[in-house]
Amino acid sequence: MVVPRPRAPLLIRPVREPATVPPPLTGPWSPADTRLDRADLLPLPAGGHGPEDVVVDGDGRVVSGDEDGRLWWWPADSPPGTPPTLLAETGGRPLGIERDPVDGGLLVCDAYRGLLRVDPAGRVHELTGTAPPVHLADNAAVGRDGTVYFTDSSDRFPLSHWKRDLLEHRPNGRVLAYDRRTGRTDVVADGLHFPNGLALTPDESALMLAETATHRLLRVDLPSGRVTVLTDLPAYPDNISGVGDGTYWVALPSPRLRAMERLLPHPRVRQIVALLPGAVQPQPRRYGLVALVDGDGRVLRTLHGPSGAYPMVTGVRQHGRHLWLGSLTATGVARVGLD
Repeated sequence: MVVPRPRAPLLIRPVREPATVPPPLTGPWSPADTRLDRADLLPLPAGGHGPEDVVVDGDGRVVSGDEDGRLWWWPADSPPGTPPTLLAETGGRPLGIERDPVDGGLLVCDAYRGLLRVDPAGRVHELTGTAPPVHLADNAAVGRDGTVYFTDSSDRFPLSHWKRDLLEHRPNGRVLAYDRRTGRTDVVADGLHFPNGLALTPDESALMLAETATHRLLRVDLPSGRVTVLTDLPAYPDNISGVGDGTYWVALPSPRLRAMERLLPHPRVRQIVALLPGAVQPQPRRYGLVALVDGDGRVLRTLHGPSGAYPMVTGVRQHGRHLWLGSLTATGVARVGLD
């Protein structure tokens, strides 16, 4: 059953912000390593697209979702072109996916159903629902005690109108924590500009957080919720995944857009742009990009795909000596070696 899609407010309420100048991809961001243009593709079934995130479960299966609310899996050693097997259907729109340390299942951020648990048999269980305080569940990180931290990217706009939230440029998002022992969902930090990917530090004292609209990496201390800005990025960040050694892979769907940044001081113009058809609004660049950072946000390595062979990378996960990639727009998941 497909759940109803919420309506988006017609008008945005933009605020005036100073314009920014997107920095060039130089220094550690130089496109010296372009292996993302040579990634292996494992396609979704015909007509499927939008495997936004990707995870490798305890059985060695690579799992991702699609725009039609289905979860699929491939063996991690599959050759390119291998079709997937259906795991479950949420009826919504799966985004972030994490392994559940409690029973080996999965925890899924569904943009239209909230936080879900998919048990090892593929049965879907709703944990939070979409009533307040959850509006747009996006990406998650799971503590050793089973607490699920996850981003609620916007309390104004559904996923189908995410561009309106970025054009509005208000702090409409927050980080939440779901306690499975009590069933409570509490606010960890709020006042965030489209919070997106997050990952726990190895000692679980803090969260690494991507703030898409302001192209920043943040640190959120636990349990206080104190937010520290780590770094400004030359691209818009999306999902984050920890490697386990205090480093993190960050998916970057697009380098920053000069047109978007120039609109920030002009709220009335942004109101008009938000009403235009999506095809004539500022578009993400067709450019593949992921970065490895440390706990202070310092860039250690970047992988590029200048031709956009695998576009709009929104999910990234390291498994052994391979990276698995997800995308909001691609027709399958991708795999690239790290050696």
